[in-house]
Amino acid sequence: MGCTTVLVGRNASNDHSTMIARTDDGFFDVKKLIVVEPKDQKKIYKSVLSHVQIELPENPMRYTACPSVDPKNGIWAATGINEANVGMTATETITSNPRVLAADPLVELQKPRTRRDKEVPGGIGEEDIVVLVLPYIRSAREGVLRLGRLLEEFGTYESNGIAFNDEHEVWWLETIGGHHWMARKVPDEAVVINPNQFGMDAFDLEDAFGKQEAHLCSSDLREFIEKNHLDLNQGGRFNPRDIFGSHTDMDHIYNTPRAWMMGRYLTPYSHRWDGDQAEFTPESENIPWALVPDRRVAVEDVKAMLSAHYQGTPYNPYSNQDTGKRGMYRSIGINRTGVTSVCQIRSDVPEAIKGLEWICFGSTTFDALLPVYTNVPRMPEYLSKVTLDTSTENFYWGSRLIGALADHNYASSIQHVERYQNAVMTKGRQLVREYDERMAASGDWSLASEANEKLCDMAREKTIQTLNKVLLDASQHMKNGYNRADN
Repeated sequence: MGCTTVLVGRNASNDHSTMIARTDDGFFDVKKLIVVEPKDQKKIYKSVLSHVQIELPENPMRYTACPSVDPKNGIWAATGINEANVGMTATETITSNPRVLAADPLVELQKPRTRRDKEVPGGIGEEDIVVLVLPYIRSAREGVLRLGRLLEEFGTYESNGIAFNDEHEVWWLETIGGHHWMARKVPDEAVVINPNQFGMDAFDLEDAFGKQEAHLCSSDLREFIEKNHLDLNQGGRFNPRDIFGSHTDMDHIYNTPRAWMMGRYLTPYSHRWDGDQAEFTPESENIPWALVPDRRVAVEDVKAMLSAHYQGTPYNPYSNQDTGKRGMYRSIGINRTGVTSVCQIRSDVPEAIKGLEWICFGSTTFDALLPVYTNVPRMPEYLSKVTLDTSTENFYWGSRLIGALADHNYASSIQHVERYQNAVMTKGRQLVREYDERMAASGDWSLASEANEKLCDMAREKTIQTLNKVLLDASQHMKNGYNRADN
């Protein structure tokens, strides 16, 4: 599954919040945003895809989730923030190589071939990970450690990257084969960009097996690397991307161009991204995993990066100029995104309202990002009551409709889309500011539910207004249009 991740350290953001963000690029998956109460968290979890069964701890916490509306393939909770103000997004599908996968094979479901055979369950994967981890952790570091234990015990059937954040720290974990893993704390001053590849380009093994201040890994990782002759690095440098990742022609079309586009956005002055003297090109394999941005990053910047389609470059698929390169690279904002979230944990508000989850359904290029408070007993129906059938009564389908209509009439519709995106962001920020102040003054945290209802009422109004405009625009540009003057 193709996704794109952005992670923002607390000193890299405009308000000293931490942010983890990801586009969940399934195959037009219908998604919703809900709150899962402790009473609804099962004691025994069973995966639909891998059939693995796992006994869960007692006393789970409440958390938000973005599950699939159709449960036939499992929950696929995708992202959320729990009541301890810990955020999580899972998972970014990443790449590996045959050396790693041969040494530690993925743990795949083995169905019986004959009546005498017994089924052998597979490991855990994207379907499962949020549900297995998020309700039970009180810090980002705890999230890494819990997931690491699960990977070592049950294994995984796919290669994935998983992000965690709390008020102070952001952590990124990448799986290595079936049972191994490594994780790094994102530097406070940095922004991480990760596009479907094994991302980490540096790792301190001494710290991981010592103080563990900013690096964690599976307990036998050193022996695993040495035994299987995995280290390809020269001169004593340790680059996990070279050891555990991939370097394929498809990476140059599907993955590295996205890192180039985001890096170009973050550091337009401190690095050279264009021209004959460019430090990095769309097909460079050495684009840094973490960059110190040239200016501090706000939620709007995260949305802009995750909406990018190479605008301002020869690769923009919506360009009206035939550059000979239009659409040659995989855009970040694509048609089949189910949900995009920014889990923001703030430091300048009371504990009860630190968590904000910014939600965008459908293609990020065309759709709006809406903030909601997460420490609530339920989400408004506009976000949570999503049907499998197309409807204008919820944010998911309204967003999908806008994107599908505007894409075919980009030049004339994009002005409506940009006004819509700015209006939802502006009014959303205004409502959050208002309710932050009201709740801080009154101590009545139940006002968060009222705020969410108002935020959704606003989003519904703006979405319908924009849908009316792009529908009229699309109708006027239909191929069977014909005007006759009866004079």
